[in-house]
Amino acid sequence: MAIYAIGDVQGCYDPLMRLLDKIRFDPRQDTLWFAGDLINRGKQSLETLRFVRSLRDAAVCVLGNHDISLLAAFHGLRKSHKSLKTLTEAHDYPELIAWLTLRPLLHVDTSLGYAMSHAGIPPQWNLATAQACAHEVEQQLGSPTLPLWLAHVYGDQPDRWNPTAGLYDRHRYILNAFTRMRYCRADGSLDFDEKGKPKEKIAQISDISSELIPWFEYPTKQSLGVTVLFGHWSTLGYYNENNVIALDTGCVWGGQLSAFRIDKNQQLICIQCDDYG
Repeated sequence: MAIYAIGDVQGCYDPLMRLLDKIRFDPRQDTLWFAGDLINRGKQSLETLRFVRSLRDAAVCVLGNHDISLLAAFHGLRKSHKSLKTLTEAHDYPELIAWLTLRPLLHVDTSLGYAMSHAGIPPQWNLATAQACAHEVEQQLGSPTLPLWLAHVYGDQPDRWNPTAGLYDRHRYILNAFTRMRYCRADGSLDFDEKGKPKEKIAQISDISSELIPWFEYPTKQSLGVTVLFGHWSTLGYYNENNVIALDTGCVWGGQLSAFRIDKNQQLICIQCDDYG
């Protein structure tokens, strides 16, 4: 038995198949953890969703920002990306959406010592808080009132954690933290604009409040007791330090698709995505 965590696929089905061949994936005994963003931008989002859904218990997939956007598009709240036309016109589109809606924001396996979310876990949260917050929003995703809820949770504010905030503000922060987070400001608030690699951006003024800090390097980050696996940050690439492992190696941009074995060996396996970019 092997368990592999895989970075953002984003509709790159053919590279995914090559990667699974390389690791000799056997769904009868192996398990895949997907870091979210199964779809969007790539050429084969439909095939990717169908395949991962078909794996049933052999796959765990957390929701990413592109997956949330697809749910919003399905409910008429925004326009879907042009790369998703084949998916949105497929006969089984509603069934695939129903399956995607029930995916978690956070997956935790304390026996293995890992947690996975698409963007990470905010530095202000311990593991219990992260699990409670994920469960709170997952209940909304599985609710019949999902379209109304989604209409209220798009936006960038609040950008700072406040456990006593109103319902929609609280849920908007939780959803953004799990699916969109990269940098924190010095005051702990989240920045959703900067996508570059850490230390590529130099503050224009010397005021520390202008500096951006990767969420996993925030000085007062809570100890979680597990290693956090995440994707979402293709410019960061593979990163494995201080109990965090970043796995988005930019397949859809012509980079690589990566799998990291988490049940033993901590082995990284990559394939080149020359058919993209």
